[in-house]
Amino acid sequence: MITLDSLRAIVGPGHVLTAQGDVAPFVTDWRQRYTGAPFAVVKPGSVAEVVALVKLCAATNTGIVPQGGNTSLCGASVPDASGAQLVVNLSRLNRIRELDPLNNTMTVEAGCVLAAIQEAASAADRLFPLSLAAQGSCEIGGNLSTNAGGVQVLRYGTARDLVLGLEVVLPSGELWDGLRGLRKDNTGYDLKQLFIGAEGTLGIITAAVLKLYPKPRGRAMAFIGLESVGAVLQLLTLAQGRAGERVTAFELMSAACLDMVLKNCHGMVRPFAASYPQYALVELTDTLSDEAVGPLLESLLQDAVGQGIARDAVVAQSESQARALWALRENMSEAQSIEGKNLKFDVSVQVSALAKFVEATDALLDAAYPGVRPITFGHVGDGNLHYNIAHPPSFTEDAWLLQVEPVNRIVHDSVARFNGSISAEHGIGQSKRLEMLRYKSDVEMNLMRAIKKTLDPLGIMNPGKLL
Repeated sequence: MITLDSLRAIVGPGHVLTAQGDVAPFVTDWRQRYTGAPFAVVKPGSVAEVVALVKLCAATNTGIVPQGGNTSLCGASVPDASGAQLVVNLSRLNRIRELDPLNNTMTVEAGCVLAAIQEAASAADRLFPLSLAAQGSCEIGGNLSTNAGGVQVLRYGTARDLVLGLEVVLPSGELWDGLRGLRKDNTGYDLKQLFIGAEGTLGIITAAVLKLYPKPRGRAMAFIGLESVGAVLQLLTLAQGRAGERVTAFELMSAACLDMVLKNCHGMVRPFAASYPQYALVELTDTLSDEAVGPLLESLLQDAVGQGIARDAVVAQSESQARALWALRENMSEAQSIEGKNLKFDVSVQVSALAKFVEATDALLDAAYPGVRPITFGHVGDGNLHYNIAHPPSFTEDAWLLQVEPVNRIVHDSVARFNGSISAEHGIGQSKRLEMLRYKSDVEMNLMRAIKKTLDPLGIMNPGKLL
């Protein structure tokens, strides 16, 4: 049986937390939907300590919950209520081990905060493009474990696309050193991809080799008013046709989203006098100066208005204006939290199917719950929609949350009809573990179970999550 003394012997007495006040920040998820009661929270300060902890847990058959910044949106990073699981928080593993500008790589430990990685890359005149709202507190180990997406997936890909190598402590306590900064390595299975997106169920990522890119010199961005999601997709096609890979971000917000941000977030300014059903935020970047992308963006927007695709557009004329326009999108989560409780969905369909998906799903929900209020926003350029639903007038907030199962059926069945995914970038965690069984084939589920059993035969890695 695991003991507190055995944990203290590995990480030191000051890094084994058991008092209720000390463990509180580590046992409730960001959305405050799940709260657990761990045996203890431990904070190792080295990879050797992580190895020793996992070996101890394997010997005592103790469940391990790997944790970074605890910003999970699906309950993947918190323990259950049994009092038997060990939370292994990796925040002390926060060194940047190497930055190689010539190879365009950076080797970082799992506890590095995403914003710190971005800043280190920028200081070396490079870009690490993973960017999301929680970047000031989320940590790269968690980002990789959930295959984080964010606002620049359209150009650079998800976290999975930004990793060249990993260092992982396996459930046996063995250390796999796969920290190779190679873009070509055809020597068998690509093992690192097993652990990216596995939500800590196959091992603990302790370090990674990340891809860097040339730092953009030019940036142009605009906020555009449109009549429909279909028009937003027409604008996307026009932008990609004109600007190609310079289209770095392409975000969608419905009118309900913008109104919610303007109402609840201090200092936000409405970009247009008029209101439109849909809005797009478009950003172009280039290694050349602003003069290379600014006129290009203005030209394509003029054509979009002239062709009747867009109704109005405002182009940022300064960095402060660009930040103000981005804030309208980035404050969506805070605005929703202030506005009240709603049912949240993180889904993806093919980009070409987005407009039909929104139209069909909105209609199904309104038929079942007249007056329901969809709050749709997301990374439309890669088909990822945050399709959230506020309660109709006939429901209180609390009563609406009790409708989660029937609303799940409507939304997720609609996603399935469009051959989409019920989790685009937030992961499965606790919240979608059973839901996934409805939409994954037996072949897929059995393959995943076989991998889990092979790597983690004791089932100690993040039990009760994903599978």
